[in-house]
Amino acid sequence: MAEEILVNISPREVRVALLENGVLQEVHIERGLHHGLVGNIYKGRINRILPGIQAAFVDIGLERAGFLHVKDLKEYEALNRNSEQPAELDIRKLLRAGQDIFVQVYKDPLGSKGARLTTQFTIPSRYLVFTPGLQQVSASQRLNDEAERLRLMQMITSDEMGGYIFRTAAEGATQLDVDKDKEFLHTLWRELLERGRHAKPGEIVYEEIPIVLRVLRDLVGYEIERIRVDHQATAVEMQKFAERYVPSLVARIEHYQGETPIFDIYSVEDEMQKALQRKVYLKSGGHLIFDQTEAMTTIDVNTGSYLGASNLEQTIFKTNLEAVEVIARQMRLRNLGGIIIIDFIDMNESLHKEHILQSLTAAFAKDRAKIQISELSSLGLVQLTRKRARESLEHILCVSCPLCHRRGLIKSVETVSYEIFRELKRISQIYPWAGFLVLASERIVGCLMDEESTMLAELEMQLGKPIKLRVESSFTQEHYNILPLSDRE
Repeated sequence: MAEEILVNISPREVRVALLENGVLQEVHIERGLHHGLVGNIYKGRINRILPGIQAAFVDIGLERAGFLHVKDLKEYEALNRNSEQPAELDIRKLLRAGQDIFVQVYKDPLGSKGARLTTQFTIPSRYLVFTPGLQQVSASQRLNDEAERLRLMQMITSDEMGGYIFRTAAEGATQLDVDKDKEFLHTLWRELLERGRHAKPGEIVYEEIPIVLRVLRDLVGYEIERIRVDHQATAVEMQKFAERYVPSLVARIEHYQGETPIFDIYSVEDEMQKALQRKVYLKSGGHLIFDQTEAMTTIDVNTGSYLGASNLEQTIFKTNLEAVEVIARQMRLRNLGGIIIIDFIDMNESLHKEHILQSLTAAFAKDRAKIQISELSSLGLVQLTRKRARESLEHILCVSCPLCHRRGLIKSVETVSYEIFRELKRISQIYPWAGFLVLASERIVGCLMDEESTMLAELEMQLGKPIKLRVESSFTQEHYNILPLSDRE
């Protein structure tokens, strides 16, 4: 399946889109003030021990303390590594309040919850994941070829520094590739330990690489045809990184210089807007309803206007079957995680039920997140879990609506401001206006004149035309309009 990656760079935001056959599958967004923390290692200090839930709160220099459970301690993993019946550990015998401790973030802060922490460190490279202190070699479960798994695992042995996990990208790797990765990881770990000796509590010891480089390390597989980047300096940075770690990709990374905004190719912008909507339409006339809450996400399948051409059972089966592919794609695109309940339309035929479950498993095969699917219940419900390591697309782009007492969501001031900047660029290429008048709500205009004033001035210079702002009191936070600037303005 042909894949392509589009990278959109702006001063405060980086967006990465993964497409398969021209259809958007995943979006990764990183903003200047809200970098992801997963993979970062901190020197922390334990604030409080909670013996009732066998956990501790750890100050790692962030707004909210991180959460460390006893099962995420390396001592727990070492004790129960090969045990069928896990032994219990009392966290009070391992940790104490005021103690300094090195921890790694494995889940970003979500909502009101702090980051989830672990002392079972994992340091990734191109082909390997280094596990300090764990003398064990294994391979990714996504490496389905057993012969290839055995070939890889014979290339390396655990040592006094730790163990290794072969990543999916290691398929076809040579002994030289593996040796280079191992040497790189050893050097990095020694530097990390030295840095940690001099660090103060709350300081970062190891920081994950930027998203544009993580794309090359984590998202890229052998099916990637090309990577288009709309910023020349970033394209050069990615090519230099690829020369060192993924030489086969250098020729596929290109600087996109087209007049059309890069995310307008394949209608990526439109697909992102649709991914924020509650209702998703099926081609047959049916539709899906997505309801995302803190506890779980529910997906309801409806026939809608689809009446079918044969009997009712066949109509229901075809609607459910069509919904499977759309659900799998929307879960990746929206980055839904945790517990997910799918309410399929009730089916009577047992063969139809089995086929839906098999199709669902096959549809999730391309998803990089770990997914566990339960059986289809008598009520037509499928319960599944999808590993959640970062915020969903909705939580990244939107904030709770102050007008509906937190029952709904609207786009944040940040998101609308960036949309206005992109729209100004788009309009400037279409209409020969002498300047632009932006009408928006007071909060949006205030943001553009304050926090984003530098970016606004840079855009004026880039377009070579003046940009004026005016508060429109009747506009909501998401509503704005861009008009040509008249001589009187």
